[in-house]
Amino acid sequence: MSEAEALEPVQSGVRLRFRLLAAVFALIAAALLVALVTLVQQSNHERDVALARKQHSFDVMMLTSELDGALSRSEAALGRYVTDGSVQTGALYLDQWRRAGRELDTLADLVGDDPEQAARAAALKQLYVRRGAELAKSATLASYKRGWAALSLFSQAGRSDVLPRTAQLIRQMQDAERALLDERSTAAANRVHRSNALARLLSWVGVMLTLSALATGWMAVIAWSHERIARADADAEINRTQALENAVADRTRELQEANQRLTKEAAVRAEAESKLRQMQKMEAVGQLTGGIAHDFNNMLAVVLGGLELARNRVTEQAAEANRHIENAMEGANRAAALTRRLLSFSRAEPLLPAGVDPGALIHGMSDLVDRTIGERITVRIAAEPDVWPVWVDPYQLENAILNLCVNARDAMAGAGVLAIGASKRTLRVGEINLLPAGDYVRIAVEDDGQGMTPAVLERVFEPFFTTKPVGEGTGLGLSQIFGFARQSRGDVVIASVEGAGTTVSLYLPRHRGEAVIASLPPETPAAPASLDALTILLVEDDVRVRTATRDALTELGYHALPCASADEAIATLESRDDIGLLITDVVMPGTTGPELVRAIGPRFPRLPILFVTGFVGEAGEAEMFQGHEVLRKPFTLAKLAQAVGTAAGRAKAIHDQAA
Repeated sequence: MSEAEALEPVQSGVRLRFRLLAAVFALIAAALLVALVTLVQQSNHERDVALARKQHSFDVMMLTSELDGALSRSEAALGRYVTDGSVQTGALYLDQWRRAGRELDTLADLVGDDPEQAARAAALKQLYVRRGAELAKSATLASYKRGWAALSLFSQAGRSDVLPRTAQLIRQMQDAERALLDERSTAAANRVHRSNALARLLSWVGVMLTLSALATGWMAVIAWSHERIARADADAEINRTQALENAVADRTRELQEANQRLTKEAAVRAEAESKLRQMQKMEAVGQLTGGIAHDFNNMLAVVLGGLELARNRVTEQAAEANRHIENAMEGANRAAALTRRLLSFSRAEPLLPAGVDPGALIHGMSDLVDRTIGERITVRIAAEPDVWPVWVDPYQLENAILNLCVNARDAMAGAGVLAIGASKRTLRVGEINLLPAGDYVRIAVEDDGQGMTPAVLERVFEPFFTTKPVGEGTGLGLSQIFGFARQSRGDVVIASVEGAGTTVSLYLPRHRGEAVIASLPPETPAAPASLDALTILLVEDDVRVRTATRDALTELGYHALPCASADEAIATLESRDDIGLLITDVVMPGTTGPELVRAIGPRFPRLPILFVTGFVGEAGEAEMFQGHEVLRKPFTLAKLAQAVGTAAGRAKAIHDQAA
């Protein structure tokens, strides 16, 4: 045996032990590196959390400052509004007040994980609601040009304890967050220091491992052949190249998909912004028409009442005087109809909703539609079986359908086929404008007339826009229907093709209750109550309307007691026991008509009430009129007699029951 052959087992054992030691060293080094990397990652995570908490405190402090500023700006804007009555100043107050509400909601979300701060945010929300109620009265009076009354209420609201309590809570939240900020700044600094120290340690370990790897590599070069190293390097390079190509392809595909999504989202957002601008424009015009109609109705009430009284007393030149009076009353009635359309468009007309069967309602309108549109038009009325009930004002719904039939008649030049139908529809989100998903009833009026051009269809809901000749249309018909549909939580859609006809669809939400009104009763005048010498308490702040209404009641044979305010009415009720009916206006300075009724309800529970209103606005909703008669301004002597007769009938029933 040669010496080389004798040394071969020894050399093989040395190489084997060397490889085992190298493997053990590599495992220990890898474990140490993994431990250090994990420790550094954990430290970096703790540092990021500490910095995030610090930023959270900054955000809370900034938001409380912005909230304080928004509240101050809204108070200042309201102060200017009650003095100058500018619509822009009122809009600035409302915008700042709503902005403060949004910032308060955001603040509550930010401090939700801190029980003490969350309690302060909840207290701020309660104070915000209280302050809103205190300022709303001044804003409402200012919107109706009641400057001195609005200024008095605003001055009284300035002495409320809500302001110092709000400022105190904001300071407490800022002080608490400032203390937390100091603690979190210290914690963040400690975490940053620890993270930097571990990073330096990791760097030194990396250097040591690099040197060790170099030594191990040098020894590996001795142990393994250059060919195997070259083959391994080549295989590794091929794998890295393939992985890089796959990553580039995946990233390119992701970018293409993201670009397609952004393009679709941009198109949807542009469409939504266009609809929002249109709605804002309609709302602005609606507020304007509502304000005009309020004063217009008061004047018309005086005109109609005075003309009727004058007509009843004309003795000389009766024919000539009656002709002029009839002309004046015709103009006043046309103005009253225009005012009602303005109110419906502006959504200020008080609705009296009830459960209505739309199928029965449109079938019951067949005779009225035939009389209105003429004999040359064929009317086809159809409704699905068991169509759902809807919660709407039945008179407003009938008026909307009748207006659509008149428009269809004009579009068909008085001859053609008109179809009216009611069907059930279940809508998805975004299927019909901004309506939420759910069950709806679709009431459609379809004609085979001349249709509309795209330019006309785009402007069809704009107020005062009409394609009819001058003097033959106000341009408020479809605007009125638009306002009624939105006020009833529904929507209206028009589909039209030039030369092929038009279909107008009303979408109204399904009512889950029973239909208490299947169709409207025929309009027959109500007979006056037979209760003799009925004493009526009349509450109206406008002296002209109060005088005209008192004279009209006297003309009808009733004894009227006029009052200019709710306080005067309460005093009269407490001093007399012969009052059988209360007639009150809705919108009045100080105490409104519904507030007056609520105040006297416990003491006079059986006193019948008749509300007289021309514009409700923010004074209340339809629920406040439930169980009471409602008379809309302007009214004729006949309508007043009918309303008083119906309400007085309640008084007679109560009188007979007591007897």
